[in-house]
Amino acid sequence: MNELNKSYSPNQIEEKWYKIWEEAKYFTASLDEAKENYSIVIPPPNVTGILHMGHILNNSIQDTLIRYNRMTGKNTLWMPGCDHAGIATQNKVERKLAEQGLKKEDIGREKFIEMTWEWKEKYGGIITEQLRKLGASLDWDRERFTMDEGLSHAVRQIFVHLYNDGLIYKGEYMINWCPSCGTALADDEVNHEEKDGHLWYLKYPVKNSDEYIVIATSRPETMLADVAVAVHPEDERYGHLIGKTLILPLVAREIPVIADEYVEKEFGTGALKITPAHDPNDFNLGKKYNLPIINMLTATGKITDEYSKYAGLDRFEARKAIEKDLKEQGYLVKKEHLHHAVGGCYRCETVVEPRISQQWFVKMKPLAEKALEVVKSGEIKILPKRMEKIYYNWLENIRDWCISRQIWWGHRIPAWYGPDQKIFVAIDENEAKKQALAHYGYEVELKQEDDVLDTWFSSALWPFSTMGWPEKTKELELFYPTNTLVTGADIIFFWVARMIMFGLYELKQIPFKNVFFHGIVRDEIGRKMSKSLGNSPDPLDLIKEFGVDAIRFSMIYNTSQGQDVHFSTDLLGMGRNFANKIWNVARFVLMNLEDFNISSVDKNNLDLELVDKWIISKLNKTAGEVKEYLEKFELDNAAKAVYEFLRGDFCDWYVEIAKIRLYNNDEDKKISKITAQYILWTILEAGMRLLHPFMPFITEEIWQKLKVEASTIMIQQYPKSNENFINIDIEKSFDYIKDVVSSLRNIRAEKGISPGKAAKVVIVSSNNKELETLQKNELFIKKLANLDSLIYGTNIEAPSQSSLRVSGASSVYMILTGLLNNEAEIKKINEQLAKLEKDLEPVNRKLSDDKFTSKAPQHIIDRELRIKKEYQDKIEKLKENLKNFQ
Repeated sequence: MNELNKSYSPNQIEEKWYKIWEEAKYFTASLDEAKENYSIVIPPPNVTGILHMGHILNNSIQDTLIRYNRMTGKNTLWMPGCDHAGIATQNKVERKLAEQGLKKEDIGREKFIEMTWEWKEKYGGIITEQLRKLGASLDWDRERFTMDEGLSHAVRQIFVHLYNDGLIYKGEYMINWCPSCGTALADDEVNHEEKDGHLWYLKYPVKNSDEYIVIATSRPETMLADVAVAVHPEDERYGHLIGKTLILPLVAREIPVIADEYVEKEFGTGALKITPAHDPNDFNLGKKYNLPIINMLTATGKITDEYSKYAGLDRFEARKAIEKDLKEQGYLVKKEHLHHAVGGCYRCETVVEPRISQQWFVKMKPLAEKALEVVKSGEIKILPKRMEKIYYNWLENIRDWCISRQIWWGHRIPAWYGPDQKIFVAIDENEAKKQALAHYGYEVELKQEDDVLDTWFSSALWPFSTMGWPEKTKELELFYPTNTLVTGADIIFFWVARMIMFGLYELKQIPFKNVFFHGIVRDEIGRKMSKSLGNSPDPLDLIKEFGVDAIRFSMIYNTSQGQDVHFSTDLLGMGRNFANKIWNVARFVLMNLEDFNISSVDKNNLDLELVDKWIISKLNKTAGEVKEYLEKFELDNAAKAVYEFLRGDFCDWYVEIAKIRLYNNDEDKKISKITAQYILWTILEAGMRLLHPFMPFITEEIWQKLKVEASTIMIQQYPKSNENFINIDIEKSFDYIKDVVSSLRNIRAEKGISPGKAAKVVIVSSNNKELETLQKNELFIKKLANLDSLIYGTNIEAPSQSSLRVSGASSVYMILTGLLNNEAEIKKINEQLAKLEKDLEPVNRKLSDDKFTSKAPQHIIDRELRIKKEYQDKIEKLKENLKNFQ
């Protein structure tokens, strides 16, 4: 056997093995039709991205599932790739231009796109290299990008299909607009956050009258674009003013008072200013009453030139100036504090502005109906199950999806305009020209739509576009639908629901069978990790410090299904300690296998002890549990089962007992030593396979040293549970030994007895099975508990000056004579007695008080009696113990 290095250096072995795996193409899926297939598509990280703790968790889970399924003999495909991340990537390149004092308009669209591709080629591969550091066994030969040629073709194809089926349309609607990014946003891309603001109460004078109506608004600057004031038709306060004209303050525009039941009489002043260009509800009322639409903001959120006094002011600067003027001119009644929800851009957090514009939309209701059906029928399984309710709620109340974005980086919408603005939607310009020729009867000049598609549109095709659709590829045939999607719960609407809709629409099949949502990685006090808060560690620094295996294992071990993870570096200490323990034990085992050759062992000549049968039983039971947990996506429980087996059963118990046999060179114990070596080799080898999906690097390194006749642990059979080797009676018998030894160790710890001091123990039991177990394993118990004598039997008198523990049906006595300072022990017992007797006094007083016993409810009296008995029992035991020292 080759020895392991004395100390565990994760970084060295991690870099070495990943390179070997990738070069040997162990991650590459074959197109073998005879094998069962298993596939996952990676949630494509943004091309702008770098590894963060959310990626660590997400990809550790995916890699564990992929490695497990690969080891069960399946043909696995884990599809890698990146998302072009339209707005985020464009922002990066625009910032680079700004450093040169330029805007994208200065260089033009084509040059800007060219520059963005250059940026992508230079920086776009960072996260894929970092995923390699994480040990992610992705099929790099099939890596995709949402704007590569094949995926771009797929996007145009589905757009044309949806348009021809009447599911994509263009229209003027009110959308969410980000003044900073300069584009429309879908409803899902707006993050609503509770913030402190104000409510301004303003007077709107009635024309040719001393009367006025008071309205309340949280956005006084939008009054510049007011076109009416609405009241409830049954509101007695305003009935006489319906149909009258108001004079709009500061602007002096005449606006009508209208009546509509939409207005809530009890809310605010019961009067509502109507600004159709800047509020979605007002927009609807404006259409209903054919009111004019006046826009007072530019696309960048500044006041338009129509309002000369405020022109060019940012909307929030304008708010201050308008408030000042309203106050000076007597229109401001009061200003109150307000706590309300404010919508912000999901990319840059700029406050979003409602804006009317021409946009492209997908009709979602027809698509949503089928997407609901496949989850309700169980065809797609969502875990944790509580996420189903969120999914249903969104789809049952779905609104049409605004898919156009006013940026340059992305999939340009495949629509062309004729001279009269007639729209031709086609797969390419040549096809559009054919349509135009058929329509007009002669050739015309066409202009392509400037807008690009929402990034999530191309992402919605990811499970099938990455596999070559619209071509009928072998990958699609074998690996679609995929088996599992692993993703964060925060993109259930952005991505998951839309993939289901598009998969059902275009391929008439679900895109995946299982959706496993994991929680968000938060800091210790529950905040989402972010660079701005400074609470997000750099995973690459953590990898250098702890090693990948330790980080992966710690994250999975501590992540319950669907629950957020409260991360701290303390969590990683557990994984590192476990890795070190495995390394050191493996090193010990290998050192003691130098004279051992597994292939020359005659299994028929082995002499299996109880401990050998026990560890084999535990291995098979653990393999069954891990399989069950992984297939239920309870990865934390799977990791815990492996941990308990390797660290607890194998390292702490089996190896410790094996040492006794390995170091015994008596000729008559030779078979016992060979048996121990055989079991050590067997359990270590199987244990590394069991652990491999969670900790791939350390397991490969150790497994290779065992000289198995195979190239890599990655493609070995995952341990299977063999019921024939699971023996509950064996496990109970060995658990009894563990309990006896643990009891004796606990006595030492409690009494402050050094582990190095040999002790005398007496065990009294009426259980023949226990006595037989003691007799067959006496040597092991004496060594593990450091005993110089062990007496056991049925009719043995309890020794004086001893400490008692109960194990099974046995009374286990450690004789304390010579091990303890009698005077110190007597003093300690007397102190404990004095405290217990003092604590008992108020209980006795209460129970002897007639007032208490006659008035207190029976359950209170019963509780006090229970407390009294507990104190009395403890006092009795201490007094008995005291006799042993007197």
